[in-house]
Amino acid sequence: MAVVELLLPSSPEHVRTARLVVVAAARRAGLGDATVDELRLAVGEACARAVGLHRAHAPEQRVAITVTDDPTGLAVAVTDAGPPAGPAVDDVAGGFVDDSGDGGDGAGDEVAPDLSLALLAGLVDDVEVGSADQGTGTTVTLRWPLPPRVPGGPPSTAAAPQ
Repeated sequence: MAVVELLLPSSPEHVRTARLVVVAAARRAGLGDATVDELRLAVGEACARAVGLHRAHAPEQRVAITVTDDPTGLAVAVTDAGPPAGPAVDDVAGGFVDDSGDGGDGAGDEVAPDLSLALLAGLVDDVEVGSADQGTGTTVTLRWPLPPRVPGGPPSTAAAPQ
């Protein structure tokens, strides 16, 4: 089992660093090109969400990203230090309820963090949103199954090398 842990400053330019590291881990684990593209987009969205929350609520703290691969799959956990996530992913993916009390005109609504969760639920089949270990913040865990491995050989990929 391989584990990569990143602690990145809460700055948007570091989202790219997280994507590059996670994509490298995904390729090493044997994920196909289409899955790696999906993973790149999902990790970028999860990290951008965490960076935004950190900048607003805990700019001095670092965003934590943990990448784990084992026989069951590749998991990416992104932990922020913002307020706990709102509705569960299933609720967010199904649609939004305007509870801002402003008449629903959308002016000034802050839905970006929950909108990010909805996007992640649409991109990744296995998304888990939970409380961070420190008691504040949220951990968003994204999981992808690994392709079957040939005994004694490297993992198989969806596309044959050319």
